[in-house]
Order: sequence, then C-alpha cells, then structure tokens
Amino acid sequence: MPGSRRLVLLAGPSGSGKTRLARRSGLPTVRLDDFYHDADHPGLPRTLGIVDWDDVASWNAAAAIEALDELLATGRTRTPEYSIPESRKVGDKELVLPEDATVVLAEGIFAVEALPLIRAAGLDASGIYLDRPGILVARYRLRRDLRQHRKSVWVLLRRGLALWRAQGALKRRALANGFDALSYSDAERRLTE
Repeated sequence: MPGSRRLVLLAGPSGSGKTRLARRSGLPTVRLDDFYHDADHPGLPRTLGIVDWDDVASWNAAAAIEALDELLATGRTRTPEYSIPESRKVGDKELVLPEDATVVLAEGIFAVEALPLIRAAGLDASGIYLDRPGILVARYRLRRDLRQHRKSVWVLLRRGLALWRAQGALKRRALANGFDALSYSDAERRLTE
C-alpha cells in the first residue's frame, strides 16, 4: 500500500476554509501549521517589531516534508502540536493512516510554498487552492481568530488587512507552483472523488 499513497496539498489564504474542508473530507490530514517555529527560535522574520508568522521563514519546511515522507512511506509519523495563541509547540502527536488510505491531505498557509519542495523530494503530490472572495475570507478569518483568541485584536486587524491585500499574489503564486484554483464546493467534490 505505501507506494500507492498520494498527497494532496490544500492551500488558500488564512481563513479560506482549509481546515474545515479537510475535516469534512474525512481524509487523513497533516496540519502544516503545526510545523511553525517557536516564537523564541533564532532569526525569525519580524515586521513592526513582532514575529511575521506569514513569512515562510517562520515555518520549519524541512521537518514538515520529512514527516510527510515518513507518513507516505510507512503509514505513520509524529508531528508537533502547535499552539498559535502561545506561539510554541506544546506537544507531539502520532498520526497513523488507516490500512486502506490512498490519499493524505496536508493543509496550511504554507502549502503553496511546500508543493514544489515536496515534489523535489520525490513525493507524489498535487495541489488544490481554495479560491474564495477576499471579503468573505477576511470575515471568516477575523471571526475565527477572535473566537480562538489567537493574538491581540490590534495584531489580528493589522494582519487581516495585510492578508487581504496579499490574497491576489498568493493565488498567482499557487497557480505558478502547480495548484488548481477551485471554489469550496468544487474542491469538496474533487476530494470526495
């Protein structure tokens, strides 16, 4: 079975519904956001005096790809459990695939950057980019972030505005990196196939 497992990366702006879609699909899922570096990691990128969690340098790509490779090859791996409000790893968890699993999802804000790295590592992967209107994504993101007390309101508003402005560039990067841009309903349909 290991040779027949495929990886599908689920990308989109923060708040676009990646986690919700992954849960609804019922497919085994790796949360790429759990591979953030801790806030005290040396050399983290900063903007206006705070860590820029939207910069790919705040994310441990090598560890994420290693875990995905192990999961596809063996059917199991350990991943970090990351607390976004605390900006640090709070534990580890083991992910074990069902015997009949042929598709594994990996979702997170850095999936766009991860797909070329994963393919370069020799893994069979494709990508879906959730293409949703910017105002809708901004509303969902702010509601989620306030509900989960992710950061201070000031940080959430400033970050939300920056992410809204960057959404078009993110989509262009996703398409250039080999993602298919799909509506939420089309992405859900493809994952059920």
